[in-house]
Amino acid sequence: MDWDCPANQGHWRSLCKYCIGALCYYGLGLSSEPGALEKSVMWQDYVKARIRDTYMYFGGGIIVTAATAAAVFRSPAMLNLVAKNSWLAIGATFAAIIGTNMITHSIPYSPGFGTKQLAWLTHAAVMGAVVAPLCFIGGPILMRAAWYTAGIVGGLSAVAVCAPSEKFLNMGGPLAIGLGVVFMASIGNMFIPPTGALGLGLYSISMYGGLILFGAFLLYDTQHIIRKAETYPLYAARPYDPVNASLRIYIDTLNIFIRIATLLAGGGNKRR
Repeated sequence: MDWDCPANQGHWRSLCKYCIGALCYYGLGLSSEPGALEKSVMWQDYVKARIRDTYMYFGGGIIVTAATAAAVFRSPAMLNLVAKNSWLAIGATFAAIIGTNMITHSIPYSPGFGTKQLAWLTHAAVMGAVVAPLCFIGGPILMRAAWYTAGIVGGLSAVAVCAPSEKFLNMGGPLAIGLGVVFMASIGNMFIPPTGALGLGLYSISMYGGLILFGAFLLYDTQHIIRKAETYPLYAARPYDPVNASLRIYIDTLNIFIRIATLLAGGGNKRR
């Protein structure tokens, strides 16, 4: 599809709006099981606060990541550091991402600004530094990718909220398998360029398959957040953790954005 063609964009938006509307209508009206939107009128205040805090951390993480990416892109020394393709640089990147994520998850949550929030900010900043080379694509394409990502995330979140409460919570096994396939395809693309049949196949799995996979993860994680906010004990030894909950949809959203931006840039390169 030519994404720059106004007619194609209009048809695509109309189709997406129809599909999302139909799915929400199914969840609200035709299913025999209530969805989160219908249950929300009966939520206790603490459940609403948990979900609100989760999405506030999610939004904050996106803002910190975007700001860090812009700052790193404007610093030649930092950009050169994160853009290196040596095995040492790749290993250090993986270690930084996984390490800051694990540290953030391991620290108990407490309201306000403390060690947990500092670790969360560090992780979001690391992710911003990692995606900074995407800025070479150019502002117009990145803005389009951001709008498309916002539309996809908003639409899928609406579907997850309107659907029966546990409709997507049974997808954990298939999603784990899919994640393994996409991960291996992404590793394969590091060794096999997308110039031959095998390389193009791996690229398609990594990009298009990854886009579908993380869209499905967003459905799963949205319902997981709602369910945990509803069922987590109010007086547990460790309080409900909105930071850890937000990281699930944060990672989904970031992966969707990266793939959309890459695909849009690839389409532009082909036309040139």
